Amino acid sequence: MNSENTRPRTVHDQLLTLSALTGKINNDLVSQKLKISKDTSENLQYLQTTLEQVSGKIEVFQREHSNMLALVETGQVINSSLELDEVLRIVMDNIVRLSKAERGFLMLRNEQGEMTARIARNWEMESINSSEKNVSSTVVQRVIDTGESVVTTNAQEDKRFVGQESIVAFNLRSILCVPLKVKNELIGVIYADNRIRAGIFTDTEKELLEAFANQAAVAIDNARLFSSLKGTLEEVTALKNLMDNVFASIASGVITADIQDTITLANRAAETILGSATQDIIGHQLNEALAAVSGELAPHLTEVRRTDKPIVDLEISHNSPKRGNVDWRLNLSPLKDAGQKTQGVAIVLDDLTERKKLEAQRRLFERMVSPAVIEQLDPNGLQLGGKRTEITALFADIRGFTTYSEHLAPEKLVSILNLYLAAMADAVLAQEGTVDKFMGDAIMAWFNAPIPQPDHTLRAVKTAIAIRESIESLYKELAPDSHLSFGVGIHFGDAVLGLIGTEKRLEYTAISDTVNTAKRVQENSGKNQILISREAYERVKKQVEAKPVAEMTVKGRSKPVEVLEVLNLK
Repeated sequence: MNSENTRPRTVHDQLLTLSALTGKINNDLVSQKLKISKDTSENLQYLQTTLEQVSGKIEVFQREHSNMLALVETGQVINSSLELDEVLRIVMDNIVRLSKAERGFLMLRNEQGEMTARIARNWEMESINSSEKNVSSTVVQRVIDTGESVVTTNAQEDKRFVGQESIVAFNLRSILCVPLKVKNELIGVIYADNRIRAGIFTDTEKELLEAFANQAAVAIDNARLFSSLKGTLEEVTALKNLMDNVFASIASGVITADIQDTITLANRAAETILGSATQDIIGHQLNEALAAVSGELAPHLTEVRRTDKPIVDLEISHNSPKRGNVDWRLNLSPLKDAGQKTQGVAIVLDDLTERKKLEAQRRLFERMVSPAVIEQLDPNGLQLGGKRTEITALFADIRGFTTYSEHLAPEKLVSILNLYLAAMADAVLAQEGTVDKFMGDAIMAWFNAPIPQPDHTLRAVKTAIAIRESIESLYKELAPDSHLSFGVGIHFGDAVLGLIGTEKRLEYTAISDTVNTAKRVQENSGKNQILISREAYERVKKQVEAKPVAEMTVKGRSKPVEVLEVLNLK
């Protein structure tokens, strides 16, 4: 800054000196006209000397003026850019041009505090390759240590650098090196040299380069600061974009509001759940955006503000004009800043409507199909067909139901029928059997599939006895005219279990002669009688008390079926 302030005054002083000198010459010329006749040769010699002095002053002035213009122009150029690499290139090209150096180097401290060459240019304004980047480390280190400029007209003969390897090895001659300082802190050095000619640099070039270095240092520092801020801004922008993407991708709706309950943020999921656009949410009051549940939600928001504690898993149902019944789950939390000071409230909103529907449908499905069967089904891999396995099949029906139904209204009839069928189904499920289907007033079930059960035949017998006991209990609740009897048939054998039907309508069932035989045995059972085939009885005879029944001929069988009546468990 000092050299920049003094230089304009130096040029001005020289202009005044030149003007005064010119006036003096005019006065002298007038005087000389009076004396010319006396001593012409003496006056001519004096005049010549004076003109030479004037010419020298003019030459110095022109050089100084040219340097000043170059300095001003260079300052404007290097301060026209904030890109560090561009600033460095401009700086070095102007250094080489102004100093008439062969080469110029600009070195800056790196993050480790080491001085490294950031850019190197030659007199043709071209970058110097690595093989030509040999400089005098002694000179550079002297400038770093002292913070003062160094100029040598011939380094080979300069007593300060006699015997220095870099100077001798690289045949260095004219060298000029000045510090780059920002607020008295050394940030780098500018190094210029000429390996061919000596005497290139003088104090004039040193002063000029020092003035230039002051401008360059500020420009480089500004460019560095800009680069740092730009990098930080890019990082912050990238982080913000990432957070925006994450925020937008969250499946749950997220809404934040300040302490005045004005909504400040809402993600894409919140828009979908609320069925409103961003402009209809952000900037509006919570009770406006959540008008459908504001009445029920308000006390909970008050509680969060009062206690400064979150409320989780709050479920609210309401009726939407567009969607009908809607179920929401909300988590309410205090919204805090970095200092843990509460700045408002954050709401995480989930739409449970579809999930609730699916859960209700599954519960209904579980009442229609055995839970054990449901667990075996893969919705993504349903295929028609089945698997062969051993089962114990059980059929049970209500006797006399057709005649009974003639005297009742349909609603009453269905109510009574469901009581009997429920007693049968509960008995099957209690033994972890599979209810295949209800057929009018009858039920079909099997054991040992899909979950293997080593005692599956015994489970079937226990189910039949439980049916008998349950119906006897029903008699205590129902009027005598609603006391209906039952019949059960049990058989053991192979069956194919799997999905039967079409892709549009499937049924998980068991198909085989075993199933048919169990049904025929049941059809031939008497009132409140439990019949079991000989094949099935042989598997449980040690645990079951039974008595033989006459062989029966059943439809679909060429030979009579040997059956027994189950009396009880032993």
